[in-house]
Amino acid sequence: MENKILPTADDVKRIKGLGFLRDKRFPDVFNVRVITRNGKITSKEAIDIATASEKFGSGEVAMTTRQTIEIQGIPYANVQPVIDYLAERGLMTGGTGPKVRPVVSCKGTTCVFGLIDTYSLSEKIHERFYVGYHDVTLPHKFKIAVGGCPNNCVKPDLNDLGVIGQRIVNIDYSKCRGCKVCQIEKCCPINAARLTDGKITVDDSCNRCGRCLGKCPFGAFEDYTDGYKIYIGGRWGKKAAMGRPLNKIFTSEEEVLDMIEKIILFFKNEGTPGERFADTVNRLGFDVVESKLLS
Repeated sequence: MENKILPTADDVKRIKGLGFLRDKRFPDVFNVRVITRNGKITSKEAIDIATASEKFGSGEVAMTTRQTIEIQGIPYANVQPVIDYLAERGLMTGGTGPKVRPVVSCKGTTCVFGLIDTYSLSEKIHERFYVGYHDVTLPHKFKIAVGGCPNNCVKPDLNDLGVIGQRIVNIDYSKCRGCKVCQIEKCCPINAARLTDGKITVDDSCNRCGRCLGKCPFGAFEDYTDGYKIYIGGRWGKKAAMGRPLNKIFTSEEEVLDMIEKIILFFKNEGTPGERFADTVNRLGFDVVESKLLS
């Protein structure tokens, strides 16, 4: 490659913090992560990224699991030029290190199953905690995912912190007529609703997906409240951990954002260096952590 300059070990470590990961096949070639707004970019930004790839890299791009875009095959000599080129067009690189990582989001805003505006919430999280906390060092990386409904397409409960949209149907049991073919029982995707002794019952396995809303012909399932469930302590990888939900349904974006901040600062203060948040929660005990966060 042109302008071949071999980076030192310190160089490799330094630019990794800027989002450049060395291609293991070459000593002087890197792939750089370009940050998106939770998977969204404009067509103009797509052109700029493609041009940067042609100009400074191999002409290839790849998507990461965290909804960032990698420009492939950048020689070490082109690291600063590509940073400057992208910055001039309002694009930033990054997504590595012991800090809040790029936020991921499903398409709940437009998806037929979406219960919350995932684009709005995830962009606010991105600005406040990925951008705003960029210089805040944490004990380890901290991943956040926003899911629009209990389908869990982006696996919020397998992130350090996950948000899942909820639709809490306020059931008026007095309106149940005990229909022979109950539309609520018929439409429940997880069989949480059952007709028992001529009356509808909904058990604790209900995941608040809202599919039953408006399905009762006599209006027993008409009133509802939208909300957010927050999971903490999830993780996937070499050592997976299933996150657990806080015992509260949050009812506004502001509530969610304030709780996310509280959780991040709790991890910063209570976690030990090199420890993932799942390990912090396990070490202190979920009930203790939950009590401190909700108090």
